[in-house]
Amino acid sequence: MKNNKIFDWFFRFIKGMFIGTGAILPGVSGGALAAVFGIYERIIAFLADIRKDFLKNVIFFSPVGLGAVFCIFALSKPLLYFLETAKIQVMWCFVGCIVGTLPALFREAGKKGRKPRHIVLTIVTAVVVLIGLWAANQYFDVAMPQNFFTWLLAGVIFAFGMIVPGLSPSNFLIYMQMFEPMTEGISKLDFSVILPLAIGAILCVLLFAKLMKWILLKAYASVFHLILGVVIASTAIIIPTDYTGADTGVIVVSVIVFLAGLAVGLLMNWLDKTFKPAN
Repeated sequence: MKNNKIFDWFFRFIKGMFIGTGAILPGVSGGALAAVFGIYERIIAFLADIRKDFLKNVIFFSPVGLGAVFCIFALSKPLLYFLETAKIQVMWCFVGCIVGTLPALFREAGKKGRKPRHIVLTIVTAVVVLIGLWAANQYFDVAMPQNFFTWLLAGVIFAFGMIVPGLSPSNFLIYMQMFEPMTEGISKLDFSVILPLAIGAILCVLLFAKLMKWILLKAYASVFHLILGVVIASTAIIIPTDYTGADTGVIVVSVIVFLAGLAVGLLMNWLDKTFKPAN
């Protein structure tokens, strides 16, 4: 029993690391990954009514939060470095991870029933979001000043990435030319960046978590099939298409890390089915 609790703690810590990576990796949503790992609904329920089962939820989410914070603070600078020096390999690795976890998200989406219209919703959402993301990548590029209020806005965008699965905060921050300064500020523990980010995120959670809880209560299957479509589109959009200067070694490594990421995703899926988290 004790070993199971220790395993469960580390398993949730690893989930938190994935969610934290999703929060800072362009094209990926921390909220979508929380949905993939089957804890999104519980996160929203907790944030919407923090006082209810407070201690129980704090114990449950502590390893998730620690994993996310560890990833955001410890890996933001290395991740930025590898995105600059080995972007093709990094993105293929993460694509593999997400593809491997899609069966878990599909299972979660159908947990409360699935009808043909939900499959149609997933397909339509994937196509529309993919077109929208492509257009944003091509045409949206606005330089924002970096001050307390814009970092406050960045915190709101960051929290939306958790509350609204599929919304990639990093993409929006890249479009606003704030992503690199943000990761640098976080890695250097610059509280002129971190503090307004945190305030903006908390305000966003307090304002919108209850709304999302109500939407989930009324239309669970539709929401999760929409999330599935968004995840498919956001995964497709981060697949590398520019191989200028890439040699055979880059291609080989990309295939290897994709398969490794796929194996990790499938392993997480299997563990999630086999070992139910302790409540």
